[in-house]
Amino acid sequence: MTNKPYILPYRGEYNEKGIVPTISPKAFIAPGAAVIGDVEIGEDSAVWFGCVVRGDVNIIRIGERTNIQDGTVVHVTRKTGPTYIGSDVTIGHSALIHAATLEDKCFIGMRATIMDGAVVESGGWVAAGALVTPGKRVPKGQIWAGNPAKYFRDLNEEEQRFIGISADNYVKHTREYLALKY
Repeated sequence: MTNKPYILPYRGEYNEKGIVPTISPKAFIAPGAAVIGDVEIGEDSAVWFGCVVRGDVNIIRIGERTNIQDGTVVHVTRKTGPTYIGSDVTIGHSALIHAATLEDKCFIGMRATIMDGAVVESGGWVAAGALVTPGKRVPKGQIWAGNPAKYFRDLNEEEQRFIGISADNYVKHTREYLALKY
């Protein structure tokens, strides 16, 4: 078996129009992850095991050096809600990102949910298990937590640095997996 990404083509109108994911050859898509429809994924990014990235009714754009960890679902809303995920973003295990915008260098905790029209600004942090409701904005330098999520506190310097460290660590991990022959 080769280490080519597993890409599940959409079997509806997008397939008929020839719309398939555009994935950098330097990105890692784990076996068992599904990337469907009008999706673009940048260099050194990874979609880990058991993830679904489903751009079948709108677009999904994922930057460089971004990691989408195991069991996460990234989706859109028909006509009105694309999903934009910037570069150097860490998305923890089993998160749900739905028709939202995650700017560069933000951090999304495990099992967090980011709903339609919400924005997590560059340098923003959503705590594990948090629910960011539709249209909310998580500002730079803040941690939001709870259900529904609200301002919890400002990030300290160590946490701010950790966002970049996490992205760097996952780039190394991505490159290790790309080197495997499975």
